[in-house]
Amino acid sequence: MKEELKKLHLVVLMGGPGSEREVSLRSGAAVARALAEGGYRVTPVEVHGTEVSLPSDTGLCVNMIHGTFGEDGQLQALLEARGVAYTGEGVAGSRLAFDKLASKQRFAAAEVPTPRWEKIFAGQNPSLPLPFVVKAPREGSSVGVHIVREASGLEAALEDCASLDREILVEEFVEGRELTVGVVGDRALAIVEIRPHEGFYDYAHKYTKGASEYFCPAPLDAATTSAIQDAALRAHRSLGLEVYSRVDVLLRGDGSPFVLEANTIPGMTETSLLPKAAAAGGTGFLELCEEIASLSLRRFPRT
Repeated sequence: MKEELKKLHLVVLMGGPGSEREVSLRSGAAVARALAEGGYRVTPVEVHGTEVSLPSDTGLCVNMIHGTFGEDGQLQALLEARGVAYTGEGVAGSRLAFDKLASKQRFAAAEVPTPRWEKIFAGQNPSLPLPFVVKAPREGSSVGVHIVREASGLEAALEDCASLDREILVEEFVEGRELTVGVVGDRALAIVEIRPHEGFYDYAHKYTKGASEYFCPAPLDAATTSAIQDAALRAHRSLGLEVYSRVDVLLRGDGSPFVLEANTIPGMTETSLLPKAAAAGGTGFLELCEEIASLSLRRFPRT
């Protein structure tokens, strides 16, 4: 498959119209640079809205557009309509994983451990007891995520989420260690533990150097490691994902893992967690890009 990749013109899509645009530009630049240094013919394309202009000989679009448009099935549908192959999940898997409410329903059906939750609409109040987490269900990079510990903080959290979506996810707050598990193909990578210097792992902690500490592999015993990786794989499969994802997990003090969500276009910047996990298992950045591209190409018939 690597030989086939070498024959293709790889077009790295980055940017997009969503709130994660700046991170996407960094991910795209890192991936384009690695592929070019690996001897591939690469063209970076910065996307500004929902119109995508591609070179006529595009062989594979390497999708690095995080969040809205790039990760929610819109770009995937556009490229399929043009008959253009792309990396990552298909339309259905992308839409499902991007929607935290729909993902929760799949997790429940597959008995994937996940915090208790409810759906409310803008203007309604949660019925779950405090503390809980209020989330805009179709955003990424912790945009629109608020931990509400006291009733005084509820109004502002709901207003922010309502500005992003008419539906709101309210989730039981689980006190525990923040972990993430990369899944590539059908294998779980090394677990990464994230320790933000303060608060929780929000947008600033994700993309500011020195704002968090990372431990990979996470300091866990073998049984706990296996249980967490199993939960991540089950979450990945419950959403019908085939290529790759990064599954976020909380580990409660009693050793119980709780899956939060799966990200189908995880970050590929210098501070990103999927490359850290791959490296811990001996897979370098270029190799990771190649594997994702190869797994993706298998979904598209070649003539």
